[in-house]
Amino acid sequence: MSSKQDQEATLISHLEALRRALLRSIVALAIGIVPLFLVSPYVLDWFCEQIALQGGVTLHYFSPMEVFLLQLKISALLDCVLFSPYIAWNMWQFVLPALYDNEKRFIRSIVAMTSGLFIAGVAFCLIVCFPLIVRFGMSFASTTLQPVFGISNLVTLALWLSLAFGCMFQFPLVTYALIRAGIVNYETVCNKRPYVVVAILLFAALLTPPDIISQLLLGAPTYLLFETGLFAARRFKNRN
Repeated sequence: MSSKQDQEATLISHLEALRRALLRSIVALAIGIVPLFLVSPYVLDWFCEQIALQGGVTLHYFSPMEVFLLQLKISALLDCVLFSPYIAWNMWQFVLPALYDNEKRFIRSIVAMTSGLFIAGVAFCLIVCFPLIVRFGMSFASTTLQPVFGISNLVTLALWLSLAFGCMFQFPLVTYALIRAGIVNYETVCNKRPYVVVAILLFAALLTPPDIISQLLLGAPTYLLFETGLFAARRFKNRN
């Protein structure tokens, strides 16, 4: 009975630690979104200018509250990007007490990498991939078929793709961490490459619009990042 009570107490303490970590992250995001909302109009103007440079397209909005809601979405994305180091630190802090000292040092070292990869994924999407998607969409224009882009559709697409790229760019870190921790075997992962490719393509299809261009733009760099994580973890291949 005492053992059962100890297990229940341990579970409650873990849940309480998780609650505190989530609460700290939510409070940080709530504080940051106010000043970032004030910055969002300038970000939206910059975004519209960049789209216009892609082909002289004039963007439109179709309801009175549309631009306001877009600014909220932009400020939310900026909030996640800027506070991602703090959020990552909180989440990793949750698992630190259960680890050995050498594992704690390893976890602390990847907090910065977690944030860096997320920011790199967002930047890669907005700078490289999204302009390619816009140019591809505009390539169908003709004298009898002219594009009329709504600002809400484009911004929502850009924000969703940015989050997808930021999350998928965690792939090398996950691969490296699983192999280093001994949860999976290096040779096993190498032998399962075909399944990894299929999984990456499925995730890319779920996280992007239903067009092959977006899916390939997300899937191809994700697979390269997987290989990068596998290469970094090769020195642990004899651990299991």
